[in-house]
Amino acid sequence: MRAWRAVFVILIALAFLGASATFAQEGQVKKEEPAVAPAGGTAVAAPAPAGEGPAAPLTKPDVDGWLDGLMPYALSRGDIAGAVVTVVKDGQVLTERGFGLADVKSRRPVDPERTLFRPGSVSKLFTWTAVMQQVEAGKLDLDTDINTYLDFKIPPREGKPVTMRDLMTHTSGFGEAFKGLFVASPERLVPLGKYLASWTPPRIFPPGQVPAYSNYGAGLAGYIVERLSGEPFDDYIERHIFVPLGMTRSSFRQPLPDAMKADMSSGYLRASGPARPYELITGGPAGSLTATGSDMSRFMIAHLQDGRFGEARILRADTARRMRAPSPQLNPPLNGMALGFYHEDRNGHQIVGHAGDTAAFHSDLHILPDDGVGLFISLNSTGKEGAAGPVRAALLRGFMDRYFPAPKPALPTLATAKEHGRMMAGLYRWSRRSESSFFTMTNLLGQVKVKAGPDGTLEVSVLKDASGAVIRWREVAPFVWQDPAGEINLAAVVKDGKVVNFTSDELPPVMVLQPVPGRASAAWNMPLLYAMVVVLMLAVLLWPVTALVRRHYGRPLPLAGWEAVLYRLTRVVALIDLLALLTYVLIISLFSNGTLTADVAADPFIRVAQGLCLLGVIGAVLALWNAFLAWTRKGRSRWAKISATVIALACVAFVWFVITLRLVTASLKY
Repeated sequence: MRAWRAVFVILIALAFLGASATFAQEGQVKKEEPAVAPAGGTAVAAPAPAGEGPAAPLTKPDVDGWLDGLMPYALSRGDIAGAVVTVVKDGQVLTERGFGLADVKSRRPVDPERTLFRPGSVSKLFTWTAVMQQVEAGKLDLDTDINTYLDFKIPPREGKPVTMRDLMTHTSGFGEAFKGLFVASPERLVPLGKYLASWTPPRIFPPGQVPAYSNYGAGLAGYIVERLSGEPFDDYIERHIFVPLGMTRSSFRQPLPDAMKADMSSGYLRASGPARPYELITGGPAGSLTATGSDMSRFMIAHLQDGRFGEARILRADTARRMRAPSPQLNPPLNGMALGFYHEDRNGHQIVGHAGDTAAFHSDLHILPDDGVGLFISLNSTGKEGAAGPVRAALLRGFMDRYFPAPKPALPTLATAKEHGRMMAGLYRWSRRSESSFFTMTNLLGQVKVKAGPDGTLEVSVLKDASGAVIRWREVAPFVWQDPAGEINLAAVVKDGKVVNFTSDELPPVMVLQPVPGRASAAWNMPLLYAMVVVLMLAVLLWPVTALVRRHYGRPLPLAGWEAVLYRLTRVVALIDLLALLTYVLIISLFSNGTLTADVAADPFIRVAQGLCLLGVIGAVLALWNAFLAWTRKGRSRWAKISATVIALACVAFVWFVITLRLVTASLKY
């Protein structure tokens, strides 16, 4: 028996370590934000020393020298193949720079005038510009129910319809939609209207109340432009934006026109790895733009000049200014949304812009309207440990502190810091999420922890400085916190003594963090998940071990008939449960790194996972029956009773996760 107990203890340790490693790794995938889900920024804050000295001259020699000191090192350290950076000032290009390689295999360098990048969700700025052109034409009202302009219906939520203003400020309330946004081949691209009408993502918020980033919403906006103008969206953008601005090296078309293919940059997860296929996006208005850095300079100049580029005009001046004006803030005093643009105000200067991410390309566009300055960056690799995110954040931060420095006021810590810190402490989830499919798993694995320190400071698990250390936030106004450098704010909305949500200026104002309800809390669901996996693994691993031990000592299984059958079936059920979880973890991991595309190609794998889950649910009944027999039949040992009960409870826990994580659904929309 001593040897048996030793084996048992060792297997428990191995099972626990295996389960912890598996789910810890998946949690990291969520934290880094899959390409299909986050188009809009990074959760890494990297405060730099306050820019309190004199401003450097914003000239081409100075900017080029500064970029030469930053970009090559950042690309090399981050395992990023190449990047383009452009800066415009006072209606002219100040500098356009290519760094690194457009293609690692051929050693083709990045050329800002020729090399094509995929700016991802920066594409939405073109869509929103097209929307405002329709407003100017009198064909579209921002506050009218969008069903007025569609040939299918978007249902209201709590009696409130969705408006174009809701779409432009990402407050339409749609849950996340992954299925079909990216496809694996051109044959799987479907017309925009058909894609949008095939499934409306569930509404998880009433319109106009909670920011929750939506690619589907941007697709609706593009389709409305298409219907109102009578032109296919790609044609419309070419005729009404690209041609007037002279953007001859830009396209929303997919696949890319043959004349442009030779100049397309390859995309990489890491420069040291293989190149990825050209990414195909069904919801084109949300992110299918391909453009050179030079063309993006023209677009920035047009918006900085209130819609004018040279003799051409894409918007009236009042319309362009209206696009940049702040919308009502949902998390004051933090930056808020404009119409399509979002505010990134820093160092006392107004900044509006947008970020964009595909699986491989990562981009930022920032314009300073009052200063006549624009900054664009696009990288063709995600990089080591998601290095593209910190590189982009460091570029804007460094640019502002070098050329637009401002003293940071030394604000005192409030006396309410400890009390308000205790109110903030807990677990939170992103407002941009799915609640109707297996992607609900990421809501559990990616919860954000807020910890209140004894000195009244706050720590938010996903907000870190450049060294990777969690930032300690200090309360400087009621429910407003500041980072140690005094550069970044974090603020919470509190109603009736309870935190409703919070966010930070380091995050784009297109989503917030909300308290996790008790039933969904990782505080008890994750230990339950770990314990369940450990028990199921032990049930599977100890099955052959005990059989070998009995064989060694010449002892038969002390069960017969239905009891023997249920004993064996219970172990099979444990194996099925583990395979179901593993299948889902693999599917989400493959989605995250772009190996598997979330289109019909993934459907068979999802159905296999769902089938295994259904078998596991049925098997839970067998496990409970087995436990019942263990306690009611004579001659069963205490160990047999305990083990049968524990396994049955683990199988019941599996059923809980199947239900709460939506692991089985009739629809393959997610």
